[in-house]
Amino acid sequence: MRRRWSFLPGIQSNYIGYMTNLAIYGAGGFGREIACYIKRINDESPTWNLIGFFDDGLPKGKQLQYGPVLGGLEDLNAWPEKIAIVVSIATPKTVKYIVDRITNSLVEFPNIIDPSVTFLDLPSVRMGKGNVIGANSLLACNTFLGDFNLINWYVQMGHESCMGSFNVVMPNVNISGGVAIGDLNFFGVKSTVLQYTKIGDHVTLGAASVLLKNAENNATYYGNPARIIRKDDEKE
Repeated sequence: MRRRWSFLPGIQSNYIGYMTNLAIYGAGGFGREIACYIKRINDESPTWNLIGFFDDGLPKGKQLQYGPVLGGLEDLNAWPEKIAIVVSIATPKTVKYIVDRITNSLVEFPNIIDPSVTFLDLPSVRMGKGNVIGANSLLACNTFLGDFNLINWYVQMGHESCMGSFNVVMPNVNISGGVAIGDLNFFGVKSTVLQYTKIGDHVTLGAASVLLKNAENNATYYGNPARIIRKDDEKE
C-alpha cells in the first residue's frame, strides 16, 4: 500500500484525525473531481468521511452524485462540529472571497493530495493549508506552496519553484525550475512558464501560452511567446 503523503515529514498537512468529517465547498465539476480524490485517498488509507457539499447556488438537501448539499456559507459558519473543508472553485478571486468569509472556528483546511502525486524529494517540499494537488502531478525538490492553491492533474513544478496563495493551475501546466509566483493567478490548460521567471499577482496566463519573461501584476498574457493582451486596473 502506498503511504499517504500527508503523514510524511516536510508537508504541513493539517491532518486532523481518523476518518474526519469533510465537506467540499463548491458542487461543480471540480468539486466532483475532488470527491474522486477523496475516494482514492480513502481506498489506500481511510482518512476522510465525505459528508457532502456546501454551495450557495443549490438548494439545501439536494442529493448530488457524491453527496447532499449541506447548505451555503451561512450554514457552514453555523456548523456545530469540527469539519474539514476543501474549497473547489476554480477562480482565484472567488476562492479568496469564500475563505475570507468562513468564520467558524471549528473549520479546518487540510491539504488534499491525490495518491498518484510524485514528490522527487518530499522532505524538501513545504506547503501551507487548503491546497489541492491533482492526479499525476509532480513537485520537484525544494518546492513551496502557500495556502489554497488548486492544482489540477498532470501539473509539473520544477526545482526551487515557489507559489504564493489562491492560485488556480489548470491541467497539464508546466512550471520550470526557479519560478517565483505570487497570489491570485490563473494558469490556463497546457500553459508553460520557463525557468527563473517571476510572476506577480492577479496574472492570467492563457491556455497553451509560453511565458518567457517576468509577468506584471494585473495582466492577461497569451500566445507563444506570451504577451500582454489586457492590463487590468489594480486589484485588491
